[in-house]
Amino acid sequence: MSSIYQINKSINKPIEFRGLYGQYIAYLAAGLVVLLISFALLYILGVALVIVLPLILGLGGGLFFAVTRLSKRFGVHGLSKFMAKRGLPTYLKFRSRRVFTGLKSGRKSV
Repeated sequence: MSSIYQINKSINKPIEFRGLYGQYIAYLAAGLVVLLISFALLYILGVALVIVLPLILGLGGGLFFAVTRLSKRFGVHGLSKFMAKRGLPTYLKFRSRRVFTGLKSGRKSV
């Protein structure tokens, strides 16, 4: 008997959900959880629903807009690369040439 196996053709493709790639799905989910908790807290505190509902809907729309904008601008790994590049120094300052002379001879410099 022969078995029929389906081949997973998207093995190296990033996770995508409605145009959002990779970590942006998690950012959106975390933002929605924060909005849900803030809605519940404001409602429990007795803030009028006329104020709470437009506030949460506006913040939710802003969240969707911001996350989709980040996803389109940076792509799958672009945001982490952008943040890593911001952490690099603009220049390096050495007080002695010992670092470079140690590289030539193959010995370790202290």
